[in-house]
Amino acid sequence: MGNNYTYILKCSDGSLYCGWTNNLEKRLAAHNSGTASKYTRTRRPVELVYYEQFETKQEAMSREYHIKKLTREEKLKLINK
Repeated sequence: MGNNYTYILKCSDGSLYCGWTNNLEKRLAAHNSGTASKYTRTRRPVELVYYEQFETKQEAMSREYHIKKLTREEKLKLINK
């Protein structure tokens, strides 16, 4: 399996954030230090609640796009599988 991930974070305000990366640990640390995203910067700390692993960057980016189209309820169902 490749090192490309689509992930969902739960923010301190209860909101969900979806993204993709090729280094999950480093990206999570960047989110929690406030350097990864304008959205998560003001909603720290964030917690990794879901991820999927892919062979290619394109697959991970495509999955991120599809997850972002889901409703909050659909995202919660995905996380709680």
